[in-house]
Amino acid sequence: MSTESVAVEDLTLEEAAAELARLSAEIAHNDELYHGEDAPAISDADYDALKRRNDAIEARFPELIRDDSPSRRVGATPSSAFAQVVHARPMLSLDNTFSQEDVRDFVASVYRFLGQLPDCSIAFTAEPKIDGLSMSIRYENGRLVTAATRGDGTTGENVTANIRTVKDVPDRLPAGAPSVVEVRGEIYMAKSDFLALNAQMEAQGKQTYVNPRNTASGSLRQLDPKVTANRKLRFFAYAWGEMSEMPADTQFGMVEFFEKWGFPVNPLMKRLNSVEDILKHYDEIGKMRADLDYDIDGVVYKVDRLDLQQRLGFRSRSPRWATAHKFPAEQAFTTVTNIEIQVGRTGALTPVARLEPITVGGVVVTNATLHNEDYIKGIGNSGERIRPEDHDIRIGDTVIVQRAGDVIPQVLDVVLERRPAEAQPYALPKRCPVCGSHALRERNEKTGKLDSVTRCTGGFVCRAQAVEHLKHFVSRNAFDIEGLGSKQIDFFFEAEDPALQIRTAPDIFTLKRRQEASLSKLENIEGFGKVSVRKLFDAIDGRREIALHRFIYALGIRHVGETTAKLLSRAFGTYEAFEGAMQEAASFSGDSWNELNNIEGIGEVVARAIVEFYKEPRNVEVIGRLLEEVTPLAAEQPQTGNSPVAGKTVVFTGSLEKFTRDEAKARAESLGAKVAGSVSKKTDFVVAGPGAGSKLDKARELGITTMDEDEWLALIGG
Repeated sequence: MSTESVAVEDLTLEEAAAELARLSAEIAHNDELYHGEDAPAISDADYDALKRRNDAIEARFPELIRDDSPSRRVGATPSSAFAQVVHARPMLSLDNTFSQEDVRDFVASVYRFLGQLPDCSIAFTAEPKIDGLSMSIRYENGRLVTAATRGDGTTGENVTANIRTVKDVPDRLPAGAPSVVEVRGEIYMAKSDFLALNAQMEAQGKQTYVNPRNTASGSLRQLDPKVTANRKLRFFAYAWGEMSEMPADTQFGMVEFFEKWGFPVNPLMKRLNSVEDILKHYDEIGKMRADLDYDIDGVVYKVDRLDLQQRLGFRSRSPRWATAHKFPAEQAFTTVTNIEIQVGRTGALTPVARLEPITVGGVVVTNATLHNEDYIKGIGNSGERIRPEDHDIRIGDTVIVQRAGDVIPQVLDVVLERRPAEAQPYALPKRCPVCGSHALRERNEKTGKLDSVTRCTGGFVCRAQAVEHLKHFVSRNAFDIEGLGSKQIDFFFEAEDPALQIRTAPDIFTLKRRQEASLSKLENIEGFGKVSVRKLFDAIDGRREIALHRFIYALGIRHVGETTAKLLSRAFGTYEAFEGAMQEAASFSGDSWNELNNIEGIGEVVARAIVEFYKEPRNVEVIGRLLEEVTPLAAEQPQTGNSPVAGKTVVFTGSLEKFTRDEAKARAESLGAKVAGSVSKKTDFVVAGPGAGSKLDKARELGITTMDEDEWLALIGG
């Protein structure tokens, strides 16, 4: 059952775990679209709402904080198309604030942490938040040596050759600069350059680009630097990574040095002391926003003194000494010409409003997500009213469209006085518009509340679900088959000739054999050729062996994202062991079921979804055919040497004092141990800190070895 419509305060422990799993997967998916593919699918406001809901649940249930929690994650996995660069210092993201009260709380928290009265003695810098691509540029002995994207915050993509084509970035630093300098900032495309590029593309009869941010990101991540050189990218410097010595002791002073070294810095940056002056500068920048030649989506505030920054330190993924004050979403009025239904991989029916084209923030908008049936009626995820009762969304309505740097915006409200007399309330179809199967809103048996999502019950019978599943299967973090993009999948799925059809994943790997035995050659079809067909077949053959976690992720099991797939891979080691355990757990009881639930980071809701997947004969049959074509490789095991805990299962409980829970888990796993979230007969050790309760009692009851932190450190060698 879905938990996304349940208010945080009404969630049970089990529902909270399920909701955190859903939020982690959804936020990770949108991070990948935004950072990895430059193709955001939801608004900034919706994304921020997901993050706030995740944080609220974690605040109420701190024991459920996941290893893959969005609160511990930055950016997205670097693209395999580029060599990788490990950042000498992590590139962290900033927390967001949305109101004046949030900003006052941020400033007050700085004074409170430092133990000072809020007497305006601490200076803050305030500068526009550039809507571009974060970049770290490293110089050694004055020469540019590497440039890397943010990536996942720890590892980025090496785009050195491309960054050398950006005129704003000097190839050498002047004499006197430190021997090691990492300048960080934002690559962006000016609005004027973007409009000129689109005019050029239109004149050539080519497809135009959507917005400057995505165009800048895509331009910088070209495999051919000559393409990047033609795109007129620009750069603002505002931060730093590794420095062999610091030329200044304030944020403002460091930026002044960047300017002396030849980097463009933002002229609107100011140093201010009072909250009132900070908010006034925010308002001033907001008024200039439309006239600036670059896109901004807020103002960044940072504590100016570097020694205070160091004292304030960091949370898991963001500094305590900085925050981003976001601008309200941009809005415009237009008309809903139609409401259409899109069917996703999991069968979710998503209503989409087709709009009279309208320009919002420099982007022509023609559609907007309506999320679900409740949203159309003006009801939020927690059952609260987000619009007056008669402000439901209807075909023909004039609506307020909101956009905040995204591609697909949302309908914020209805202008009721402009509603046509003939406009009728809209209801989602009772049958899937693609396959005709029943479409249902499941009801949560515990709360009695309806799931906010309406789903098609057709499964793989439904073309839309089958096509979306195939697109997921070949996506970057799954099988990553080059040459099988969205358009190609649609073509092969719709093909009438059996020699060309791809309807399920195994068909991908039999395509070459079917082609060799057929008179209908793919190379003779428009859009293909001998070279592209050969490359496609080579790409497919190159994936006949694949990492176990990628294989599991590619199966498209509900709630199983990339991180969960890695947990399963590590826990079971081989695909045969994993599938065998899932089949043994079919009754949702027994050792295999308990072992699955006992994996740290996997709760009962996720475990049930996995077992249900393997109870469906159709899924097992497709996987069986797939395994005739591909081989999932056994998971790599850590190099443990003579580790005394290799292969053992460990549970940490109580308040650990010698190390954090994350540090304890990482060290145990590096020594070959499995870390579980609960105690069972298969547990080998329980490490108990102060305040340990039921887990310690159960361990003693089962006769499992228990120890304190000092004994654990002695066992593993400190």
